[in-house]
Amino acid sequence: QVQLVESGGGLVQAGGSLRLSCAASGSIFSINAMEWYRQAPGKQRELVARITSGGSTIYADSVKGRFTISGDNAKNTVYLQMNSLKPEDTAVYYCYDHYGNYWGRGTQVTVSS
Repeated sequence: QVQLVESGGGLVQAGGSLRLSCAASGSIFSINAMEWYRQAPGKQRELVARITSGGSTIYADSVKGRFTISGDNAKNTVYLQMNSLKPEDTAVYYCYDHYGNYWGRGTQVTVSS
């Protein structure tokens, strides 16, 4: 069993930055395919970014060039650096272990205009 705990969310003005963290604990954990999703009110949950064990990354078109996903196996942590934030980035952000099928509980990100 793996537990994922997100942190780093908050309220920020448009154009600002936040760094989200996803800390894993429990069973032996390594970054195989970790993903960040987000869900805005009234909308479906959507994939934001993915990182694999080889360091390959993919991003949703809406965040390319602004968000960066990274991982630190030594710290069992995955990060999402979010720059140039926009009001439409407002959502609850979730961490997901793709192969283990584990979800975190999410962290709220609110971007004011």
